[in-house]
Amino acid sequence: MGIRQAIEGHRRIMFDTAPIVYFIEEHKEFGKITDEIFKVIKDDSEYRPFSSVITLIEVLTQPLRKSKMEVVEKYRQFLLNSSNFITYSIDPIIAQKSAELRAQYGIKTPDAIQLAVGIENDRTLFVTNDRGLKKIKEIEVIVLEEYL
Repeated sequence: MGIRQAIEGHRRIMFDTAPIVYFIEEHKEFGKITDEIFKVIKDDSEYRPFSSVITLIEVLTQPLRKSKMEVVEKYRQFLLNSSNFITYSIDPIIAQKSAELRAQYGIKTPDAIQLAVGIENDRTLFVTNDRGLKKIKEIEVIVLEEYL
């Protein structure tokens, strides 16, 4: 099964940080697969892609450290100003769900927050490249590496 088939039927898709980085920075290995995902999403207005402010924090850190303001702006435009992409904030409901996920699965706080945002906002698919998150049962998790 290819990546297109993996996302079919999932209109509410939560993205972890890595796929966003691969797409924006045209990653040598994973750029093509993320291009394909975002082309499908762009071409079909029924898709509702999302992420959280955790992604914003994570993607801006390195470009800011290296004073790559053009990369910072690319991320800001994509995450904050795209017509078909929403970046969610964190609230007490997300915090509670994150704690539950951490307790149940032993995952790191940023991962728990990302997943909690997806789960609490009725996402049916979480796109990541972290194999360790496949153990999460509350949302379907796909790992990009499995589709190369």
